[in-house]
Amino acid sequence: MAAYTVRLASWHNDSAALKLVREAVFIREQGISVELELDTLDAECIHILAADAMLHPIGTARLLPDGTIGRMAVLKEWRRQGVGSALMEKLLDEAKDRQVRQVTLNAQVYVTAFYRKLGFQAVGEEFMEAGISHVRMGYRLYDRQIK
Repeated sequence: MAAYTVRLASWHNDSAALKLVREAVFIREQGISVELELDTLDAECIHILAADAMLHPIGTARLLPDGTIGRMAVLKEWRRQGVGSALMEKLLDEAKDRQVRQVTLNAQVYVTAFYRKLGFQAVGEEFMEAGISHVRMGYRLYDRQIK
């Protein structure tokens, strides 16, 4: 397994690295428009950044102040190597440290099994967002067992 690190990031200091991953995954790979991908919420979010051994960005996720997780992305060549799980574990730890009781996210339907393995549960029907089928999922942090 290749070496990588996961850390808390800030939009002010790390926006270029965070954008690099999100643009690669959401804009180029999935065809989401720049206008939908880049919003005005990033400055107020908690960001997590994964980087390879050379400190090149490979994954990211963010948490909005209301407990919504979003912009979870891992570069294609780094998927299925534990990066996504490590990002989510770090983000959930940060949320719990900030006393967020429950988090929600809009999961692309094809990755709902990934989120279920982490303890998320679907809380609604499928819907379309940015031309991609999603389902809303939730996770109660106060039920979470910290290792």
